[in-house]
Amino acid sequence: MKNDKKVFILIEAVLGAIVLAMAIFLLSEKSERDMDKVSVIVQNSGDNQWAAFIYGLKMAAADQKVELLVVNTETMLTVEEQKGLIDSEIENGADAVIVQPVPGQDTQEMLKRVRNRVPVMQAGYAASEERDASVLPTTEPDHYAMGTALAEELLKDYNGNLDGKTIGILTESGDSEASANRKQGFMDGIKDTGAKIRWTAARTFEEDGEVLLEDQPEANLVVALDDNSLTTAGECSAANNLHGAIVYGIGNSTEAAYYLDAGYVECLVVPDEFNVGYQSLTVIAESLGNRLRRSRDITVSYTVIRSDTLFSKENQEILFTMSQ
Repeated sequence: MKNDKKVFILIEAVLGAIVLAMAIFLLSEKSERDMDKVSVIVQNSGDNQWAAFIYGLKMAAADQKVELLVVNTETMLTVEEQKGLIDSEIENGADAVIVQPVPGQDTQEMLKRVRNRVPVMQAGYAASEERDASVLPTTEPDHYAMGTALAEELLKDYNGNLDGKTIGILTESGDSEASANRKQGFMDGIKDTGAKIRWTAARTFEEDGEVLLEDQPEANLVVALDDNSLTTAGECSAANNLHGAIVYGIGNSTEAAYYLDAGYVECLVVPDEFNVGYQSLTVIAESLGNRLRRSRDITVSYTVIRSDTLFSKENQEILFTMSQ
């Protein structure tokens, strides 16, 4: 009799454990289905320049308990292509979108219409300089300040006197708000120093092909205003195709760090792309938690790095996020 009672209790315990396990499983599945989904669309998403940005997105997604999807893009997108990807993501259940916008007023108007359907955060820069932060918030570094910082570092190396020095300016996206502000910051920084701009090479998002640096006129200095331009200049410098020009620039990839370490780049201004990703997703997740809450503009920091400070304790975190 006692044995029968023990067996009965054992069976009850096993059944109870099974019911509990099923309840936990069902609750877990329900929790996963209920998670907000955020889709991220950037130009050429597989490029190494996005490593820190995507790492920041992933860390924020874990903290905010949202589902993250970085859309695979292999080329530079047009406005129409970007709109098509956004529409597709919303149709597939995206509750919000983070986007590196194709520069231009048309993109801004397109994103305003998207904002009527789901929250939108611009990452890196605004679609248009005529921005409306209350409708289209942006997470970005201070582009003008980075351009000014680049000029200040250059002037330190020449004791504030660039008389007779010629400069070539390279930028990947000459039609973006970021490029315009970075260039303006640099130009204001070297004003009345005697420097002469020998050439400016840029291409728009609508163009194909690369700017060939070796075809540009000889200059004493090359200033690269974004990561792709910086790595292009570093590669040309390593191949002795810059006619001896010294390279200064803005970059945030492991390749950019390599060219600095190898001596092919003199100075690097590094935007905090990890925080661009982390803050973009955090703010948009907060807006999903409160649909009446409007997202806000966020400005992240940047760091000036030289080859002798590249591996300093202060810069270890930057290098770590670049390599993720």
